[in-house]
Amino acid sequence: MSVQSLFSDSNTSTYIIAEIGVNHNGSMDLALQCIDQAVESGADAVKFQTFKSEHLVTKHAQKADYQTNNTSSTESQLEMLQKLELSFDNFIVLKEYCDEKNIDFLSTPFDEESATFLDSIGIDAFKIGSGDMNNIPFLEQINKYKRPVLLSTGMSNLEEVREPLATLKDCSVAILHCTSDYPAPLEDVNLNAIRTLHKEYRQVTGYSDHTSGIEIAIAATVIGARIIEKHFTLDRSLPGPDHKASLEPSDFAKMVQAIRNVEQALGDGIKRCMPSEENTKIVARKSIVMASAQQAGHILSSTDLAIKRPGTGIEPRFYQELIGKQLTHDVLEDQLLQWDDLK
Repeated sequence: MSVQSLFSDSNTSTYIIAEIGVNHNGSMDLALQCIDQAVESGADAVKFQTFKSEHLVTKHAQKADYQTNNTSSTESQLEMLQKLELSFDNFIVLKEYCDEKNIDFLSTPFDEESATFLDSIGIDAFKIGSGDMNNIPFLEQINKYKRPVLLSTGMSNLEEVREPLATLKDCSVAILHCTSDYPAPLEDVNLNAIRTLHKEYRQVTGYSDHTSGIEIAIAATVIGARIIEKHFTLDRSLPGPDHKASLEPSDFAKMVQAIRNVEQALGDGIKRCMPSEENTKIVARKSIVMASAQQAGHILSSTDLAIKRPGTGIEPRFYQELIGKQLTHDVLEDQLLQWDDLK
């Protein structure tokens, strides 16, 4: 499915994003391999990060704790990002490659120049990171492009979502619940906030998952997430800030298949006997049967009747109605009664 179909009322599939982010480690070869593996894993989209490092952070900006733990403790955030930066020309190639592979190309711009560039190459949707939720001047620029926007809401309270949504008034916007830690501790995941966001803002709602493993993303689909974004890497042991909080292709594929299974199992919510149950219904349900053989004209009493399988005769709920009825012909012991046996 495409990102545009997310905003169709008839769509019920979960839109699954393989967030490559900066897990290409600045290598185009690695980036292209990630796209190939994301396609093989069943993702609907890949998502990158587009930035000019010097426009994103100051020279003295500290790294987040998880970045320090997973990278050199002596380098600054700027130095780390410079190693992970791809050129605009690189992204042109990546976008064309995604088109060839029939997978949506998404990216998170972190500065105005990068946003303008992504619009110019026809990005399928902007992903806005949680750190820019309150960056209203930046969101005003994004709004001018009138492209679909996936808005992450990590580190925010419910009311803080209102202003960015109002700013992006000319875009189709999906809201992603998110816990901005890598990996996110389970006690802080708060999946029920997905329902809260949807109830409050009536937007397409999803989940950007930073937990370890695949079960939380699967659970998110059960409670209504229409989008799942999950970090994706070829090898969790590679150097870099995000690899350890990412899924390798085999696990990503398991997550995708599990989500598709859940979608199929959720159904339409109408309680009814399903086709696969029909045979079991006949075998497992019960009918009113004769406790002993009787001749035509016999008046039935409770001692004449029993309730046994299968369920192809008169249903037990009519038991009291049969008391006092007269047999129209001879019947055998254990014979299932039918209405034309009685008068």
